[in-house]
Amino acid sequence: MSASLHVVIVTGMSGAGRSRAAKALEDLGYFVVDNIPPTVVGQVVDHAAGEGLRSRIAIVLDSRGGLTYEDLEHVLRGLHGRGFTTTVLYLDADDATLIRRYEEARRPHPAEGATLAASIAGERRALEEIRGAADIIIDTSELTVHDLGRRIRSAFAANVPAATMRVDVTSFGFKHGVPRVVDLLFDARFLPNPHWVPELRPLTGRDREVRDYVLGQEDAVEFLGRITDLLDFLVPRYVAEGKSYLTIGVGCTGGRHRSVVLADAIGAHLRDRGVEVTVHHRDAGLDDDAAHRH
Repeated sequence: MSASLHVVIVTGMSGAGRSRAAKALEDLGYFVVDNIPPTVVGQVVDHAAGEGLRSRIAIVLDSRGGLTYEDLEHVLRGLHGRGFTTTVLYLDADDATLIRRYEEARRPHPAEGATLAASIAGERRALEEIRGAADIIIDTSELTVHDLGRRIRSAFAANVPAATMRVDVTSFGFKHGVPRVVDLLFDARFLPNPHWVPELRPLTGRDREVRDYVLGQEDAVEFLGRITDLLDFLVPRYVAEGKSYLTIGVGCTGGRHRSVVLADAIGAHLRDRGVEVTVHHRDAGLDDDAAHRH
């Protein structure tokens, strides 16, 4: 039985995309098992590993099987005791999105509740501790099926050594809301806004003129330096503690200029230090920066 086996536990809110995530993992070569009781995870993994089915296994555990935080802890302890690497992937979405998805699908929610909203609220409370134990949280509220597939590939496609960390840097506009999943958040709204420069307004932070304008500000250079110094301090310590995935949010007012420039600069800095980075620009009208992932 291979000690190099990687087991992904897929869990999270009903309607948040667990099945889609499992399908994306299957496309990446994972042997996927859906909706089994937590008590048989060890047997399933032992069988799959013993039969040589895959070196990577994804198991969907959720409220349908009565998953509790204690169950998850027991499963992880058992897998770690066998020397296997584990990642807990948690799929989430806001209540309004979950309600809309269930109403469109016209199917009952697995959690008991007087109303659909009550069922969702009850499941969210029941999974709160499990969400806190997750290695990777993906909020699918604003993601298409294809977006979710790209996020899964970004997180799991590469054969990354256990001692490295994957970082997602997302630029956004505060007027559109703060990302629901973020570990570190930086606010660039104190910097002069290119939006008020007529010739820069239609451009984005990917354009040289905007980049030169933003990084031509002494405060922007100092701010970026302080951020990168902080990350140089934090990242190796996160890695030492076993954290494998870090999300960084950089916000400005609209998410098109200042935050884009800084997010790209942070991504470039981390890549230069050998960190695997993906940069996304949520509100800039730009495609996800998959090409910058190394």
